[in-house]
Amino acid sequence: TAKESITLTKALNYLSDANSKTRENAAHAISTALNEKSDVFCFITNVVAKDKAIDDDWRNYSSSISSRNIANLLEDHVVDALVATVQGSYEKTSHRYYRLKADWLNKTQLNFWDRNAPLPGSNDSIISWGEAKEIVLASYKGFSPTMGEIGSEFFEKNWIDAAPSPGKASGAFSHPTVPSANPFILLNYMGSQRDVMTLAHELGHGVHQVLAAEQGPLLCNTPLTLAETASVFGEMLTFRQLLNNISSKEEKRVLIANKIEDMLNTVVRQIAFHLFEAEVHAERRNGELSLERINQIWMQVQSDSLGPAIRLDKAYECYWMYVSHFVHVPFYVYAYAFGDCLVNSLYKVYSEKTIINFEERYLELLRSGGKFRHKELLLPFGLDASNPLFWSKGIQSITDLIDELEELF
Repeated sequence: TAKESITLTKALNYLSDANSKTRENAAHAISTALNEKSDVFCFITNVVAKDKAIDDDWRNYSSSISSRNIANLLEDHVVDALVATVQGSYEKTSHRYYRLKADWLNKTQLNFWDRNAPLPGSNDSIISWGEAKEIVLASYKGFSPTMGEIGSEFFEKNWIDAAPSPGKASGAFSHPTVPSANPFILLNYMGSQRDVMTLAHELGHGVHQVLAAEQGPLLCNTPLTLAETASVFGEMLTFRQLLNNISSKEEKRVLIANKIEDMLNTVVRQIAFHLFEAEVHAERRNGELSLERINQIWMQVQSDSLGPAIRLDKAYECYWMYVSHFVHVPFYVYAYAFGDCLVNSLYKVYSEKTIINFEERYLELLRSGGKFRHKELLLPFGLDASNPLFWSKGIQSITDLIDELEELF
């Protein structure tokens, strides 16, 4: 209703509603609520950026991102290569896909609240828990019997709490507890295809945590940039399993499109967030930024990344305010893109079958936990994250899927 008060999480979820008017109302309600606090957000952003600049100068960091890179066990030039490659891919990834989606929805341009709109022909059928288990384990076993055996343990030994219940935390995660004990997975499984993918994702974390436990409590955990390796790889295996099980052209089209949107949100969108953050921190060194200037930076980076098929109006100017990472963990966001592109490159090598014993090498990577840096971990696969071609290989996974989607039109 017009007077209903809801959380930001629920309001953002309405941006994926099937009803266009619901999405539009939610978009403007979010804008209104954020603008009411805009002076506070502007003040906080200026303080955070100034405080970080002072700290960076004291510690002689070469740039505002360097401290985060050190925490992630990364060199500045590696992250620079990632950012430049993703930024250079906008036209062939996000711009191309959103043009395709606009055509699919019979529009010349999509309003910003239509970006995550469900596609015509989306499958609302429920996938039972038993079916989901079979799909995910089949994809894991098809890749590696060892991964299948470890994954099966989570089901057989009740290490997964899947059903939604009153008072249960939202979302999903895999908690590793301690290396001498098994991990536990929490889900809120409702039976959608996306829920099956979430199961595959969290089971990937669980398998990773089991394999890395042999490193002990000091080295079993990976930096954030490598923590999503097994989970995203598991998702890709399951995505292909789901795709192979579908005969309907329309259902395949929707499944591929949903996967592309997830990848764009993880790679392109997060790098756009990073570029916004970098520009704000750079300009703050020259003096306090006005709300209008911060809004301008936001709109420019969003327009560049989303492309001409997405219409951004004044209501979207304030949407930077809902990204809590900008305040709580500056320069955190690029890690999402790093992890996704890294797995895309790995999966590309796997699908090309150019590496002997890929599965064994991959399991060794997972067993290593946080023992090695990215260079040592990727060397057995002939990959080098400091080389822009590495990131191009990851981007190609997205463009290949867009090629597949276009063939189904």
